[in-house]
Amino acid sequence: PQTETKASVGFKAGVKDYKLTYYTPDYETKDTDILAAFRVTPQPGVPPEEAGAAVAAESSTGTWTTVWTDGLTSLDRYKGRCYHIEPVAGEESQFIAYVAYPLDLFEEGSVTNMFTSIVGNVFGFKALRALRLEDLRIPTSYVKTFQGPPHGIQVERDKLNKYGRPLLGCTIKPKLGLSA
Repeated sequence: PQTETKASVGFKAGVKDYKLTYYTPDYETKDTDILAAFRVTPQPGVPPEEAGAAVAAESSTGTWTTVWTDGLTSLDRYKGRCYHIEPVAGEESQFIAYVAYPLDLFEEGSVTNMFTSIVGNVFGFKALRALRLEDLRIPTSYVKTFQGPPHGIQVERDKLNKYGRPLLGCTIKPKLGLSA
């Protein structure tokens, strides 16, 4: 929903302030966390900490409203955490939001599950003018659960004539950006 701010017209991230739950600057990352760095451009009037927390929430356990099932599981065990925000040098209103995701949030062996969560519908989030995944660190213990192609990666690379870069298959949607 749109809200008036003193500075300009902005967007409220949700009914609840995500910053209260998902912005945790005192969090110390673990070797088992998946770590993501997002370039975030908040809408006018949205503080960078709220934007980073909204990315952590919307790409993990958050929702825009209270859900009765919230009390059935431990949110702390599964939630993404925006643990650091820093401005992008030379870019006005752009920030790098660092988000840690616990492995318990993801299905073992499923690259699809991981990417759907981390870079799924969060890219259409209205509190953000722009969002880009800049970097991703996946723990070795989790990478080892991925089986890979049945005939081996070299066979796939030879079929596609693509070498020296990751091979990912996904549905291309305009909100993800066609230039990526």
